Amino acid sequence: MSRYRQALKAARPEHIRKLIENNQNNPRFLFSTVARLTNNQTPPDLNIPLQFNSNDFMNFFTDKIDNIRNTITNVDYTASNMSTSFVAPKEKLQYFTAIGQEELNTLITVSKPTTCLLDPVPTKLLKVLLPVAEEPLLNIINSSLSLGHVPKPFKLAVIKPLIKKPQLDPSELANYRPISNLPFMSKILEKVISAQLCSFLQKKDIYEEFQSGFRPHHSTETALVKITNDLLLASDQGCISLLVLLDLSAAFDTIDHFILIDRLQNYAGIQGQALKWFTSYLSDRYHFVYLNGESSQLSPVKYGVPQGSVLGPLLFSIYLLPLGNIIRKYGISFHCYADDTQLYISTRPDETSELSKLTECVKNVKDWMTNNFLLLNSDKTEILLIGPKNNRQNLTYNLQLDGCTVTSTTVKSLGVILDSNLSFENHISHVTKTAFFHLRNIAKLQNMLPVSDAEKLVHAFMTSRLDYCNALLGGCPASSINKLQIVQNAAARVLTRSRKYDHITPILKSLHWLPIRFLIRYKIVLLTYKALNGLAPA
Repeated sequence: MSRYRQALKAARPEHIRKLIENNQNNPRFLFSTVARLTNNQTPPDLNIPLQFNSNDFMNFFTDKIDNIRNTITNVDYTASNMSTSFVAPKEKLQYFTAIGQEELNTLITVSKPTTCLLDPVPTKLLKVLLPVAEEPLLNIINSSLSLGHVPKPFKLAVIKPLIKKPQLDPSELANYRPISNLPFMSKILEKVISAQLCSFLQKKDIYEEFQSGFRPHHSTETALVKITNDLLLASDQGCISLLVLLDLSAAFDTIDHFILIDRLQNYAGIQGQALKWFTSYLSDRYHFVYLNGESSQLSPVKYGVPQGSVLGPLLFSIYLLPLGNIIRKYGISFHCYADDTQLYISTRPDETSELSKLTECVKNVKDWMTNNFLLLNSDKTEILLIGPKNNRQNLTYNLQLDGCTVTSTTVKSLGVILDSNLSFENHISHVTKTAFFHLRNIAKLQNMLPVSDAEKLVHAFMTSRLDYCNALLGGCPASSINKLQIVQNAAARVLTRSRKYDHITPILKSLHWLPIRFLIRYKIVLLTYKALNGLAPA
């Protein structure tokens, strides 16, 4: 029994080490693994009640989209889009270029080894067999590009129901979102198309300037830096600002294929074999739900682009191309990240008549979205009043959207909590609370893990949170930054097994960790350098 316990004690750290090593870029898997080891909660995937089968989910997802489409009535696509002035590019993308073996090899090698139920062999095995399989795979990819045709097996997806937030009730079907798992080689083909399409859109300057979703050198952080910088500059001038966060219902799933092809042709300049490829990509698609070893019936994909696909977010951005010009007509600032649209306007406290433009703009945006089969969810639309405290208190204007007055003390924008003072106190408190939760879990596993593996968990769960959008915290008071510094200090002590009263600076140096205030300055300097050298939005 003693030898057995010793063997078990030696095997457990090695097993955990391999799990962490193989999944260090998969935070979801690491989170569920740590939660299971510490007995905190079951992973989200295991929370699906046994009373639901695959057909229940399939029918729910299909009916949900059909109901949204049926809710949208009186659609006048032609009238809606005739009113938006958009200059089509003179040069067209007529065809996609064939790729070579080296490019295919690189794409497959750097891709995550995720395997779909529809894959004939596991992706890890495919990577090992790549020298043998490379030539036929290259023929499949290049034949698809030259013929403008997507193979039928590449257009079948397995839907994985994923609960939207861990705290939601798992017995409610409405709390799940459908994530499409596609065959590995279909994602490789989409990456080839995406690279060439992005290059064309970038070269011809077709992208919406203030759309940051899934674009080279753009991120949620660059989007939020732009928005908060504009709001702070307005506040410095004594202005008040209204920030409106629009919410869309199942935006990716209600896209109309006919309208999307029109956008690709007339707005993005895609023609010839290239347009034929996209027509093939969108037509005759099917999906099914796989749950507890059972598959639902096949269901045709009549609308939308697959969530979980490589091309889906890029096609959605092209679908929204006319929206920017509609908002600009009202002289209102805006920024988009995929389906997250944020409008904001600043004015002097005694010139509140300017704010009525926002109401008109939102109404026009809603009409345009309706005519393009996108449903604006007025119940979840949020408004935040920002500016100097005295000016906010003296404001008597009531903003009404869709007939109801919307007020919020804080809003969550792209994962960051914003408040009326832009103090980020609520955001810092939330980050601190979450980081300490993960640190306690890591501390419980400390005796099982070598320092290198514990550090990987710290970076996956804590450093990533401390670093996310920290450029926004420049100028925050030391009392707020110190809260984050306490978290970093605690993590450093756990990793190095230091005592509570040991001086922290040598410990941080030994780990090569910059203190929080310097991390913030470093991020701002880095963003500035990138912007000046064409590696970030101008």
